[in-house]
Amino acid sequence: MHNAGVLGQLTPLEMYDVDTFAQVMKVNFTATFMLTQALLPLLKDADHGSVVFTSSTVGTHPRAFWGAYALSKQAVEGMSDIFTQETQNTTNLRFNCVNPGGTRTNMRAHAYPGENPMSLKTPEDIMAGYVCLMSDESIGVRGQVIELQPKD
Repeated sequence: MHNAGVLGQLTPLEMYDVDTFAQVMKVNFTATFMLTQALLPLLKDADHGSVVFTSSTVGTHPRAFWGAYALSKQAVEGMSDIFTQETQNTTNLRFNCVNPGGTRTNMRAHAYPGENPMSLKTPEDIMAGYVCLMSDESIGVRGQVIELQPKD
């Protein structure tokens, strides 16, 4: 499960700091790619290996001012799709993305400083969705971007 990420700046792309852009891409995309690639031999040896990437609404539907963060999440979703296509006929590996939606995290608080955090689900509320995708319960679920809803 890949869940590390940084927000970067919320600013127009034309004004985006190049060093910040590179750092966001490195943490949110490049490191995720490198870790997945390094672990592929072990994942292929598993009976039902599963890789779960964390994306965002702006990964599927980019928005102005979300810059490197949105682009990094688009890249993650594309990577998941490509890994799925490249492995679906030769392995039991599953690659999926999770869009957790608005969740009570420090990153969310920085992106939406005026939002009431108590109106948001907690990471614990959505963990069951991640666990399901990593378990044998989700055998056959491949190449999806799944929006997590809190448990009832």
